[in-house]
Amino acid sequence: MASIIVASALLARAPITPLSAQTPRVPIARASRPSTAYMSAQVLVGRSAPDFEADAVYDQEFVEVRLSEYCLARGKYVILLFYPLDFTFVCPTEITMFSDRHEEFRALNTQLLAVSVDSKYTHLAWSQTERRNGGVGEVHFPLVSDLKKEIARAYGMLLEDEGVSLRGLFIIDPDGIVQHMAVNDLSFGRNPDEVLRILRAIQYVQTHPDELCPAGWTPGERTIPNSVVGASEYFADTAAAAD
Repeated sequence: MASIIVASALLARAPITPLSAQTPRVPIARASRPSTAYMSAQVLVGRSAPDFEADAVYDQEFVEVRLSEYCLARGKYVILLFYPLDFTFVCPTEITMFSDRHEEFRALNTQLLAVSVDSKYTHLAWSQTERRNGGVGEVHFPLVSDLKKEIARAYGMLLEDEGVSLRGLFIIDPDGIVQHMAVNDLSFGRNPDEVLRILRAIQYVQTHPDELCPAGWTPGERTIPNSVVGASEYFADTAAAAD
């Protein structure tokens, strides 16, 4: 049965070593029972995101990426997208959908990074495969190789028995703090619209510390004052408007 864990809001950096050596490819299998990842998944919201340095594929080239280079050095928000494997069924739909929306994330000063346990060579082959053939074609953000599974393990996303990661999503702010995490089981994908909505809400409350965003909030809608009197007025007004 598909399961989902969601956590949001503002916890100690756990640096991991650079990735290099290759290991045998592991076939994907849906988790049908509680797995090690579920038992050990840690809530990172409010903590420093574990830093990492790894090989990746971007613009049909091999590159090296470091998480802290984007957030701490460049002052960007970072969205980490963990996914199980290249050349599978749900994964290309997610990667291509987020890639097609990359300009919207860029406009919000946000860098997307997708991470799987595939090698950089598999990432390259996948990006050189047309979408109609199950590939992803040109992807507008790095595909990170977590061949030694250190990144997935550091974020509590690794299904140890299957050797792949859950569909984890982390929003990390420019201070390197995890503000949001959401984790899906393997059989269903994520929605960029909701990720963008949450990202905008995070950025709003960080620049307006005296305000709170209610459920389903989108830019332009009323916020909740972060005070007893202000919140009481908000509840009274919204209740009256609903009558």
